[in-house]
Amino acid sequence: MKHIFIALSLAFALVAQSFAQKQDDMRQVVEYLASQELGGRYPATAGDTLASEFIVGKLRGLKLKPVLKGKKNIAYYQDFTYGKTKETERTTHNIIAVLPGKDKRLKHEYIVVGSHYDHLGMGGKDSGSRRPDTLAVHPGADDNASGDAVVLELAKYFKKNRSPRSIIFMFFGAEEQGLVGSKEFLEWMRHADAQRINLPTTKDGIVAMVNLDMVGRMRDNALSVSGTGTSSEFKAMAEQVAELTKLNVSCTADGYGASDQASFVAADIPVLFLTTGGHMEYHTPDDLPPTLNYDGMQQTLDYSKELITRLVNMPQTPDFINVPSSNTMSHAKFKVTLGLMPDVMGASRIPGLRADIVVAGKPAHNAGIRSGDVIQEIDGKPVKDMNEYMERLSELEPGTTIPVKVLRGEEILVFQVNLNPAK
Repeated sequence: MKHIFIALSLAFALVAQSFAQKQDDMRQVVEYLASQELGGRYPATAGDTLASEFIVGKLRGLKLKPVLKGKKNIAYYQDFTYGKTKETERTTHNIIAVLPGKDKRLKHEYIVVGSHYDHLGMGGKDSGSRRPDTLAVHPGADDNASGDAVVLELAKYFKKNRSPRSIIFMFFGAEEQGLVGSKEFLEWMRHADAQRINLPTTKDGIVAMVNLDMVGRMRDNALSVSGTGTSSEFKAMAEQVAELTKLNVSCTADGYGASDQASFVAADIPVLFLTTGGHMEYHTPDDLPPTLNYDGMQQTLDYSKELITRLVNMPQTPDFINVPSSNTMSHAKFKVTLGLMPDVMGASRIPGLRADIVVAGKPAHNAGIRSGDVIQEIDGKPVKDMNEYMERLSELEPGTTIPVKVLRGEEILVFQVNLNPAK
Protein backbone atom coordinates (compact mmCIF):
# COMPACT_ATOMS: atom_id res chain seq x y z
CA MET A 1 0.00 0.00 0.00
CA LYS A 2 2.87 2.36 0.85
CA HIS A 3 4.40 1.81 -2.60
CA ILE A 4 1.06 2.56 -4.26
CA PHE A 5 0.73 5.78 -2.25
CA ILE A 6 4.24 6.88 -3.22
CA ALA A 7 3.56 6.10 -6.88
CA LEU A 8 0.30 8.06 -6.84
CA SER A 9 1.99 11.00 -5.11
CA LEU A 10 4.73 11.06 -7.73
CA ALA A 11 2.17 10.87 -10.54
CA PHE A 12 0.20 13.76 -9.04
CA ALA A 13 3.36 15.81 -8.63
CA LEU A 14 4.32 15.22 -12.27
CA VAL A 15 0.87 16.27 -13.49
CA ALA A 16 0.98 19.42 -11.33
CA GLN A 17 4.47 20.19 -12.64
CA SER A 18 3.28 19.72 -16.22
CA PHE A 19 0.35 22.12 -15.69
CA ALA A 20 2.66 24.69 -14.10
CA GLN A 21 5.11 24.41 -17.00
CA LYS A 22 2.38 24.93 -19.60
CA GLN A 23 1.08 28.00 -17.79
CA ASP A 24 4.60 29.36 -17.46
CA ASP A 25 5.21 28.80 -21.18
CA MET A 26 1.97 30.58 -22.07
CA ARG A 27 2.82 33.45 -19.72
CA GLN A 28 6.22 33.86 -21.37
CA VAL A 29 4.65 33.99 -24.83
CA VAL A 30 2.13 36.61 -23.74
CA GLU A 31 4.76 38.69 -21.93
CA TYR A 32 6.96 38.79 -25.02
CA LEU A 33 4.26 39.42 -27.64
CA ALA A 34 2.61 42.07 -25.44
CA SER A 35 5.87 43.72 -24.41
CA GLN A 36 6.56 47.41 -24.93
CA GLU A 37 9.45 46.39 -27.19
CA LEU A 38 7.03 45.02 -29.79
CA GLY A 39 5.08 48.28 -29.81
CA GLY A 40 1.60 46.78 -30.25
CA ARG A 41 2.43 44.50 -33.23
CA TYR A 42 1.01 46.77 -35.91
CA PRO A 43 1.36 45.23 -39.42
CA ALA A 44 4.61 45.97 -41.29
CA THR A 45 6.37 47.46 -38.26
CA ALA A 46 9.46 46.32 -36.38
CA GLY A 47 7.17 44.84 -33.73
CA ASP A 48 5.35 42.83 -36.37
CA THR A 49 8.68 41.43 -37.56
CA LEU A 50 9.83 40.55 -34.04
CA ALA A 51 6.52 38.84 -33.26
CA SER A 52 6.71 36.87 -36.52
CA GLU A 53 10.28 35.73 -35.91
CA PHE A 54 9.38 34.67 -32.37
CA ILE A 55 6.39 32.59 -33.50
CA VAL A 56 8.27 31.01 -36.41
CA GLY A 57 11.09 30.09 -34.03
CA LYS A 58 8.60 28.16 -31.91
CA LEU A 59 7.13 26.38 -34.96
CA ARG A 60 10.53 25.46 -36.35
CA GLY A 61 11.54 24.18 -32.92
CA LEU A 62 8.63 21.75 -33.15
CA LYS A 63 9.80 20.70 -36.63
CA LEU A 64 6.45 21.55 -38.19
CA LYS A 65 6.36 21.73 -41.97
CA PRO A 66 6.68 25.07 -43.80
CA VAL A 67 4.30 26.08 -46.60
CA LEU A 68 6.67 27.60 -49.17
CA LYS A 69 9.75 26.35 -50.91
CA GLY A 70 12.53 28.32 -49.30
CA LYS A 71 14.77 28.60 -46.28
CA LYS A 72 14.28 29.46 -42.64
CA ASN A 73 11.59 31.93 -41.64
CA ILE A 74 10.29 32.95 -45.05
CA ALA A 75 9.14 29.40 -45.75
CA TYR A 76 6.46 29.86 -43.07
CA TYR A 77 5.17 33.19 -44.42
CA GLN A 78 2.35 33.92 -46.82
CA ASP A 79 3.01 37.54 -47.72
CA PHE A 80 0.23 39.89 -48.78
CA THR A 81 -0.23 43.59 -49.38
CA TYR A 82 -3.32 45.54 -48.38
CA GLY A 83 -4.41 49.17 -48.38
CA LYS A 84 -6.66 51.33 -50.53
CA THR A 85 -3.93 53.72 -51.73
CA LYS A 86 -0.17 53.64 -52.23
CA GLU A 87 0.17 55.85 -49.17
CA THR A 88 -1.70 53.37 -46.98
CA GLU A 89 -0.34 50.16 -48.51
CA ARG A 90 1.33 47.74 -46.11
CA THR A 91 2.91 44.36 -46.68
CA THR A 92 2.72 41.77 -43.93
CA HIS A 93 2.03 38.03 -43.77
CA ASN A 94 0.25 35.09 -42.27
CA ILE A 95 2.45 32.62 -40.39
CA ILE A 96 1.61 29.04 -41.33
CA ALA A 97 2.94 25.62 -40.33
CA VAL A 98 1.60 22.14 -41.05
CA LEU A 99 1.48 18.92 -39.04
CA PRO A 100 0.78 16.11 -41.54
CA GLY A 101 -1.85 13.58 -40.50
CA LYS A 102 -0.98 9.96 -39.77
CA ASP A 103 -4.00 8.29 -41.40
CA LYS A 104 -3.52 7.36 -45.06
CA ARG A 105 -7.03 8.51 -45.98
CA LEU A 106 -7.76 11.30 -43.52
CA LYS A 107 -4.39 13.04 -43.86
CA HIS A 108 -5.71 14.64 -47.06
CA GLU A 109 -8.29 16.51 -44.96
CA TYR A 110 -6.94 19.58 -43.16
CA ILE A 111 -8.10 21.34 -40.00
CA VAL A 112 -7.00 24.96 -39.47
CA VAL A 113 -6.24 25.90 -35.86
CA GLY A 114 -5.61 29.62 -35.76
CA SER A 115 -5.35 32.95 -33.98
CA HIS A 116 -4.33 36.42 -35.10
CA TYR A 117 -1.02 37.85 -33.92
CA ASP A 118 -1.35 41.52 -34.95
CA HIS A 119 -2.73 44.37 -32.86
CA LEU A 120 -3.25 48.15 -32.89
CA GLY A 121 0.29 49.44 -32.51
CA MET A 122 0.28 52.90 -30.92
CA GLY A 123 -3.48 53.37 -31.32
CA GLY A 124 -4.71 56.80 -32.33
CA LYS A 125 -7.52 58.05 -34.55
CA ASP A 126 -9.19 55.43 -36.77
CA SER A 127 -7.01 52.68 -35.29
CA GLY A 128 -9.80 50.84 -33.51
CA SER A 129 -8.53 52.00 -30.14
CA ARG A 130 -11.17 52.69 -27.52
CA ARG A 131 -8.97 55.63 -26.48
CA PRO A 132 -8.33 57.23 -29.86
CA ASP A 133 -6.97 60.41 -28.29
CA THR A 134 -4.20 58.49 -26.51
CA LEU A 135 -1.03 57.64 -28.42
CA ALA A 136 0.57 54.80 -26.49
CA VAL A 137 1.52 51.17 -27.02
CA HIS A 138 -1.57 48.97 -27.17
CA PRO A 139 0.07 45.71 -26.01
CA GLY A 140 -2.80 43.36 -26.89
CA ALA A 141 -2.12 40.79 -24.17
CA ASP A 142 -5.60 39.33 -24.38
CA ASP A 143 -6.15 40.50 -27.95
CA ASN A 144 -4.59 38.33 -29.07
CA ALA A 145 -1.34 37.21 -27.47
CA SER A 146 -3.55 34.96 -25.33
CA GLY A 147 -4.85 33.10 -28.37
CA ASP A 148 -1.35 32.82 -29.84
CA ALA A 149 -0.03 31.31 -26.60
CA VAL A 150 -2.78 28.68 -26.54
CA VAL A 151 -2.32 27.79 -30.23
CA LEU A 152 1.41 27.30 -29.67
CA GLU A 153 0.63 24.92 -26.80
CA LEU A 154 -1.83 23.09 -29.04
CA ALA A 155 0.92 22.72 -31.65
CA LYS A 156 3.18 21.16 -28.99
CA TYR A 157 0.43 18.81 -27.87
CA PHE A 158 -0.52 17.53 -31.31
CA LYS A 159 3.11 17.17 -32.33
CA LYS A 160 3.39 14.60 -29.51
CA ASN A 161 -0.11 13.17 -30.01
CA ARG A 162 -0.37 12.82 -33.76
CA SER A 163 -3.67 13.45 -35.49
CA PRO A 164 -5.29 11.29 -38.19
CA ARG A 165 -6.08 14.47 -40.13
CA SER A 166 -3.51 17.10 -41.03
CA ILE A 167 -3.50 20.28 -38.94
CA ILE A 168 -2.59 23.74 -40.24
CA PHE A 169 -1.43 25.98 -37.39
CA MET A 170 -1.96 29.55 -38.51
CA PHE A 171 -1.27 32.99 -37.05
CA PHE A 172 -3.15 35.59 -39.08
CA GLY A 173 -1.81 39.03 -39.89
CA ALA A 174 -3.86 42.23 -40.19
CA GLU A 175 -6.96 40.83 -38.49
CA GLU A 176 -7.60 44.19 -36.84
CA GLN A 177 -7.69 45.83 -40.30
CA GLY A 178 -10.73 43.80 -41.35
CA LEU A 179 -9.83 40.08 -41.21
CA VAL A 180 -7.38 40.75 -44.02
CA GLY A 181 -5.02 37.84 -43.34
CA SER A 182 -7.68 35.13 -43.26
CA LYS A 183 -9.32 36.49 -46.40
CA GLU A 184 -5.96 36.60 -48.18
CA PHE A 185 -5.19 33.02 -47.16
CA LEU A 186 -8.45 31.70 -48.58
CA GLU A 187 -7.97 33.69 -51.77
CA TRP A 188 -4.44 32.26 -52.08
CA MET A 189 -5.83 28.74 -51.69
CA ARG A 190 -8.22 29.31 -54.61
CA HIS A 191 -5.32 29.56 -57.03
CA ALA A 192 -2.40 27.30 -57.91
CA ASP A 193 1.03 28.34 -56.64
CA ALA A 194 4.14 26.43 -57.64
CA GLN A 195 5.92 27.61 -54.48
CA ARG A 196 3.25 26.23 -52.13
CA ILE A 197 4.01 22.96 -50.30
CA ASN A 198 2.50 20.79 -47.54
CA LEU A 199 -0.95 22.36 -47.95
CA PRO A 200 -4.02 21.00 -49.73
CA THR A 201 -4.20 21.67 -53.45
CA THR A 202 -7.23 23.95 -52.99
CA LYS A 203 -9.33 25.31 -50.15
CA ASP A 204 -11.64 22.30 -50.58
CA GLY A 205 -9.10 20.27 -48.65
CA ILE A 206 -9.81 22.37 -45.55
CA VAL A 207 -12.70 20.67 -43.77
CA ALA A 208 -12.95 22.76 -40.58
CA MET A 209 -11.43 25.74 -38.77
CA VAL A 210 -10.95 26.41 -35.03
CA ASN A 211 -10.22 30.03 -34.05
CA LEU A 212 -9.04 31.35 -30.68
CA ASP A 213 -9.33 35.08 -30.10
CA MET A 214 -9.23 36.76 -26.68
CA VAL A 215 -9.12 33.69 -24.44
CA GLY A 216 -7.20 35.25 -21.56
CA ARG A 217 -9.89 36.70 -19.31
CA MET A 218 -12.04 33.76 -18.23
CA ARG A 219 -14.66 34.58 -15.57
CA ASP A 220 -17.03 32.19 -13.82
CA ASN A 221 -15.47 29.26 -15.72
CA ALA A 222 -17.31 30.59 -18.80
CA LEU A 223 -16.25 30.06 -22.39
CA SER A 224 -18.13 31.03 -25.55
CA VAL A 225 -18.08 28.64 -28.52
CA SER A 226 -19.59 29.96 -31.74
CA GLY A 227 -20.18 28.05 -34.94
CA THR A 228 -21.70 25.01 -33.24
CA GLY A 229 -24.44 24.91 -35.88
CA THR A 230 -22.09 25.07 -38.88
CA SER A 231 -21.69 21.28 -38.84
CA SER A 232 -24.21 18.71 -37.63
CA GLU A 233 -22.05 17.18 -34.86
CA PHE A 234 -20.38 20.32 -33.52
CA LYS A 235 -22.92 21.29 -30.84
CA ALA A 236 -23.01 17.86 -29.21
CA MET A 237 -19.23 17.72 -29.36
CA ALA A 238 -18.83 21.15 -27.73
CA GLU A 239 -21.32 20.31 -24.97
CA GLN A 240 -19.76 16.90 -24.24
CA VAL A 241 -16.32 18.47 -23.87
CA ALA A 242 -17.80 21.18 -21.64
CA GLU A 243 -19.21 18.52 -19.34
CA LEU A 244 -15.89 16.68 -19.30
CA THR A 245 -13.85 19.81 -18.51
CA LYS A 246 -16.42 21.34 -16.11
CA LEU A 247 -16.70 24.63 -18.01
CA ASN A 248 -19.80 26.78 -18.45
CA VAL A 249 -19.87 26.77 -22.25
CA SER A 250 -22.30 28.99 -24.13
CA CYS A 251 -22.93 27.74 -27.69
CA THR A 252 -23.91 29.97 -30.61
CA ALA A 253 -25.00 28.27 -33.82
CA ASP A 254 -23.63 30.70 -36.38
CA GLY A 255 -19.94 31.35 -36.95
CA TYR A 256 -20.17 35.03 -37.73
CA GLY A 257 -18.41 37.62 -35.60
CA ALA A 258 -15.49 40.00 -35.71
CA SER A 259 -12.68 37.48 -35.98
CA ASP A 260 -11.02 35.30 -38.59
CA GLN A 261 -13.41 32.35 -38.45
CA ALA A 262 -15.95 34.57 -40.27
CA SER A 263 -13.78 34.41 -43.43
CA PHE A 264 -13.92 30.62 -43.35
CA VAL A 265 -17.69 30.52 -42.83
CA ALA A 266 -18.04 32.77 -45.87
CA ALA A 267 -16.04 30.15 -47.79
CA ASP A 268 -18.47 27.36 -46.71
CA ILE A 269 -16.07 25.85 -44.16
CA PRO A 270 -17.49 24.82 -40.75
CA VAL A 271 -15.94 26.64 -37.80
CA LEU A 272 -15.63 26.73 -34.03
CA PHE A 273 -14.72 30.06 -32.44
CA LEU A 274 -13.53 30.13 -28.82
CA THR A 275 -13.38 33.29 -26.71
CA THR A 276 -13.69 34.38 -23.09
CA GLY A 277 -15.22 37.71 -24.13
CA GLY A 278 -14.67 41.44 -23.73
CA HIS A 279 -13.51 43.61 -20.86
CA MET A 280 -12.68 47.21 -19.99
CA GLU A 281 -9.06 46.91 -21.16
CA TYR A 282 -10.06 45.74 -24.65
CA HIS A 283 -8.35 47.85 -27.35
CA THR A 284 -6.65 50.12 -24.81
CA PRO A 285 -3.06 50.50 -23.53
CA ASP A 286 -4.18 48.63 -20.40
CA ASP A 287 -4.53 45.21 -22.09
CA LEU A 288 -1.41 44.05 -20.26
CA PRO A 289 -0.02 40.58 -19.37
CA PRO A 290 -0.69 40.85 -15.59
CA THR A 291 -4.42 41.32 -16.24
CA LEU A 292 -4.80 37.82 -17.73
CA ASN A 293 -6.21 34.77 -15.98
CA TYR A 294 -3.57 32.13 -16.69
CA ASP A 295 -5.48 29.43 -14.81
CA GLY A 296 -8.38 30.20 -17.13
CA MET A 297 -6.07 29.98 -20.16
CA GLN A 298 -5.08 26.52 -18.98
CA GLN A 299 -8.75 25.59 -18.82
CA THR A 300 -9.27 26.89 -22.35
CA LEU A 301 -6.22 24.93 -23.50
CA ASP A 302 -7.56 21.73 -21.94
CA TYR A 303 -10.97 22.30 -23.52
CA SER A 304 -9.40 23.03 -26.92
CA LYS A 305 -7.23 19.91 -26.81
CA GLU A 306 -10.21 17.67 -26.20
CA LEU A 307 -12.45 19.46 -28.72
CA ILE A 308 -9.86 19.37 -31.50
CA THR A 309 -8.97 15.76 -30.70
CA ARG A 310 -12.59 14.79 -31.30
CA LEU A 311 -12.72 16.90 -34.44
CA VAL A 312 -9.60 15.41 -36.05
CA ASN A 313 -10.77 11.89 -35.20
CA MET A 314 -14.26 12.18 -36.71
CA PRO A 315 -14.69 9.14 -39.00
CA GLN A 316 -16.60 11.18 -41.58
CA THR A 317 -15.80 14.56 -43.09
CA PRO A 318 -17.56 17.37 -41.17
CA ASP A 319 -20.54 18.57 -43.19
CA PHE A 320 -21.17 22.28 -43.66
CA ILE A 321 -24.45 23.91 -42.68
CA ASN A 322 -25.11 27.49 -43.73
CA VAL A 323 -26.45 29.12 -40.55
CA PRO A 324 -27.78 32.70 -40.75
CA SER A 325 -26.70 35.03 -37.99
CA SER A 326 -28.49 33.95 -34.82
CA ASN A 327 -28.79 37.58 -33.79
CA THR A 328 -31.68 38.81 -35.90
CA MET A 329 -31.01 42.35 -34.75
CA SER A 330 -27.30 42.34 -35.58
CA HIS A 331 -27.67 44.59 -38.60
CA ALA A 332 -30.29 46.92 -37.18
CA LYS A 333 -29.56 50.64 -37.19
CA PHE A 334 -30.06 51.76 -33.61
CA LYS A 335 -30.90 55.36 -32.90
CA VAL A 336 -29.54 55.18 -29.35
CA THR A 337 -26.78 53.56 -27.34
CA LEU A 338 -26.58 52.77 -23.64
CA GLY A 339 -22.79 52.66 -23.79
CA LEU A 340 -22.19 49.20 -22.41
CA MET A 341 -20.89 45.81 -23.50
CA PRO A 342 -23.30 43.02 -22.51
CA ASP A 343 -22.37 39.48 -21.57
CA VAL A 344 -22.49 37.93 -25.03
CA MET A 345 -21.47 34.54 -23.64
CA GLY A 346 -24.37 34.17 -21.26
CA ALA A 347 -21.92 33.49 -18.43
CA SER A 348 -24.31 34.84 -15.81
CA ARG A 349 -26.76 32.28 -14.48
CA ILE A 350 -28.98 35.04 -13.06
CA PRO A 351 -32.11 35.89 -15.12
CA GLY A 352 -31.39 38.91 -17.30
CA LEU A 353 -28.36 40.14 -19.23
CA ARG A 354 -25.21 41.13 -17.37
CA ALA A 355 -23.46 44.39 -18.30
CA ASP A 356 -19.84 43.22 -18.49
CA ILE A 357 -18.49 46.68 -19.32
CA VAL A 358 -20.21 50.02 -18.65
CA VAL A 359 -18.29 52.80 -20.37
CA ALA A 360 -17.63 55.94 -18.35
CA GLY A 361 -19.36 59.05 -19.68
CA LYS A 362 -22.01 57.10 -21.60
CA PRO A 363 -25.75 57.09 -20.77
CA ALA A 364 -25.82 53.91 -18.65
CA HIS A 365 -22.83 55.00 -16.58
CA ASN A 366 -24.15 58.53 -16.17
CA ALA A 367 -27.42 57.12 -14.83
CA GLY A 368 -25.61 55.03 -12.22
CA ILE A 369 -25.46 51.57 -13.87
CA ARG A 370 -22.16 49.81 -13.23
CA SER A 371 -20.19 46.89 -14.68
CA GLY A 372 -21.56 43.63 -13.32
CA ASP A 373 -25.16 44.84 -12.98
CA VAL A 374 -27.68 42.43 -14.51
CA ILE A 375 -30.20 44.21 -16.74
CA GLN A 376 -33.68 42.74 -16.27
CA GLU A 377 -35.93 45.39 -17.83
CA ILE A 378 -35.57 48.27 -20.29
CA ASP A 379 -38.42 50.78 -20.52
CA GLY A 380 -40.69 48.42 -18.60
CA LYS A 381 -40.11 45.48 -20.95
CA PRO A 382 -38.23 42.30 -19.98
CA VAL A 383 -34.66 41.55 -21.03
CA LYS A 384 -33.65 37.93 -20.65
CA ASP A 385 -30.95 37.55 -23.32
CA MET A 386 -28.93 39.32 -26.01
CA ASN A 387 -31.67 39.19 -28.62
CA GLU A 388 -34.22 40.83 -26.31
CA TYR A 389 -31.64 43.47 -25.35
CA MET A 390 -31.08 44.33 -29.02
CA GLU A 391 -34.81 44.36 -29.64
CA ARG A 392 -35.35 46.81 -26.77
CA LEU A 393 -32.64 49.13 -28.13
CA SER A 394 -34.27 49.13 -31.56
CA GLU A 395 -37.51 50.45 -30.02
CA LEU A 396 -35.93 53.46 -28.28
CA GLU A 397 -35.69 57.06 -29.47
CA PRO A 398 -32.95 59.62 -28.78
CA GLY A 399 -33.67 62.50 -26.44
CA THR A 400 -35.91 60.41 -24.19
CA THR A 401 -35.45 59.15 -20.64
CA ILE A 402 -36.32 55.54 -19.90
CA PRO A 403 -36.20 53.34 -16.78
CA VAL A 404 -33.71 50.45 -16.67
CA LYS A 405 -34.15 47.86 -13.95
CA VAL A 406 -31.03 45.99 -12.83
CA LEU A 407 -30.02 43.46 -10.21
CA ARG A 408 -26.90 44.45 -8.27
CA GLY A 409 -25.95 41.69 -5.86
CA GLU A 410 -29.26 40.94 -4.18
CA GLU A 411 -30.69 44.43 -4.64
CA ILE A 412 -33.12 45.50 -7.37
CA LEU A 413 -32.38 49.03 -8.62
CA VAL A 414 -34.12 51.21 -11.21
CA PHE A 415 -32.17 53.93 -13.02
CA GLN A 416 -33.46 56.71 -15.26
CA VAL A 417 -31.30 56.71 -18.38
CA ASN A 418 -31.12 59.76 -20.67
CA LEU A 419 -30.63 58.43 -24.19
CA ASN A 420 -28.08 59.88 -26.58
CA PRO A 421 -28.08 59.24 -30.34
CA ALA A 422 -26.06 56.18 -31.37
CA LYS A 423 -22.76 57.04 -33.04
